[in-house]
Amino acid sequence: PSAPVALPTTSFLGLINPILLKLLIDEVITGRNFDRLNLYVGLMIVIPIGSGLIGVGQSYLNNVIGQNVMQDLRNALYAHLQRLPLRFFTETRTGEIQSRLANDVGGVQTVVTDTATSVTANLAVVLSTIAAMIYIDWRLTLLSIGLLPFFMYLTLRVGRVRREVSTETQKTLADVTAVTEETLSVSGVLLSKTFGQQAAATNRFRGLNRRLALLQIRQAMVGRWFFMIIGTIFSITPAFVYWLAGWLTIQGDASAPTIGDIVAFTTLQSRLFFPLGQLLNIQVEIQGALALFDRIFEYLEMDPEIVDAPDAVALDPAKVQGRVRLHDVSFRYPTEAVP
Repeated sequence: PSAPVALPTTSFLGLINPILLKLLIDEVITGRNFDRLNLYVGLMIVIPIGSGLIGVGQSYLNNVIGQNVMQDLRNALYAHLQRLPLRFFTETRTGEIQSRLANDVGGVQTVVTDTATSVTANLAVVLSTIAAMIYIDWRLTLLSIGLLPFFMYLTLRVGRVRREVSTETQKTLADVTAVTEETLSVSGVLLSKTFGQQAAATNRFRGLNRRLALLQIRQAMVGRWFFMIIGTIFSITPAFVYWLAGWLTIQGDASAPTIGDIVAFTTLQSRLFFPLGQLLNIQVEIQGALALFDRIFEYLEMDPEIVDAPDAVALDPAKVQGRVRLHDVSFRYPTEAVP
């Protein structure tokens, strides 16, 4: 199945089992209409199997598309680096270039591969689930999603901090890569041993490594308290749903939810919280990935200083004959440094 068909299909199939559960309780168990028992139970078994098979195909498509995008990004960055002038490579550490090509591009792989589909899939699940919850009881729905705007505001705050920490982490990782490349190459080891700088090189590496470890710990922990609070509130919300349903029943409200309504609603509620948490977390992940994209496109946006003339003619090496003469040719490095 193609992604545009698979996403709404899996979202729709996920709504059927809670509705079947409501019918099973209200019509079969409570209403004692046992003729439909096998039908409802059979559908509750078959539908998750079909949804799982569609999900496997959807995952395959996601990875194929995402990996093709990553391949194009690596190729574009490598080809662009080949066009940059020699001055760029003499004034930029080799480890820095390698870090951007390997670490930074690799760091955005998850976002590129999964984010677009994950946002679409989770959004479809959230909207369809909220619609089904409103259909069952709008009061319980309002109670369940009342704190969502507050969570979204906190997520934006956490995302900004994550982007700043990700930028510092990648810079330090580039420094570690550069130091490793400089000191552990043949020429670097010879210099260290010749001038007795092994201890200095080791201390320098340890300092950068310590800073990298602290930044990665901070990057991993950014927002963890926030998401812990979200998970806790999501976990205790069903208790408030039970309380409201019980209070409406005690008041003798004719529109009070039935037992089947409550079970189906809490099932939908548990189905709602995971994609909501994913959507909130994706925003934080995207902010972290944007810091990596900034570093990647800093190189991609550098203009090559040496380009072919507009009237340049392509020459076939096998057919070219003659001599090359250099007249009034000079070469120098500009004084300004490459950023």
